Order: sequence, then structure tokens, then C-alpha cells
Amino acid sequence: MTKNKNPRPRTYARNRSVVSRRGYEKITESDSSYLLKLVIFVLLGTMWLKFEQPLDWNGFLINALPLGLVIGLLLVNVVEKLQFNRKIWYAVLILVGIVSYFVPAGIII
Repeated sequence: MTKNKNPRPRTYARNRSVVSRRGYEKITESDSSYLLKLVIFVLLGTMWLKFEQPLDWNGFLINALPLGLVIGLLLVNVVEKLQFNRKIWYAVLILVGIVSYFVPAGIII
């Protein structure tokens, strides 16, 4: 008694999805593009619109607006497809944004 097995179709590497069989994400990004994205997001995180005289809005004093941070957060959502990479870029942007608030960097009006 022999069982008739149907041959499984071969799966070549170029036909596989972004997620492996065990559920791990495969990263197919070159180092140079990753470094370019890192530089762009760090520069965006440092762009602040700072005011010479603080603005008073409903009892709150506003010294600066993080324009680059907002643009960077929107750009990450458009550029990155994998959720794990988006989390990394969000963390980089927020950390650089917080640190650059205390550094004399940005555009002063």
C-alpha cells in the first residue's frame, strides 16, 4: 500500500514574502539607504521654530514649535512599510526632538 503524494510546488527565494516561515521579518534594505534615512530623520528632528518672545495662548507660554518633528513623523508613516522600522524611526525622532529643544538649534523668529 503506497500513498500517492502530490509533489509540493517549489518555493524559490525570490517568491517568498517579507515574513519568514517562523514569523520573523526579513530586512532587505541596504546599509547606505538606512544611514541616509537616519541622517534625514535626525536633521528633521532638530528643526524647531523658536520665538524670540514666547507666545501666550490660553495661559500657556509657547517658546517653540517642533516643525521638523511633525514633518518627520508624517514622513516615517509614508516611507517605512515595516512596523518594526517605523517604531525605531519614531523613537529616533522623538529623542532627537527632545534633546534639540535644549540645544541652541533651530530657526529663531
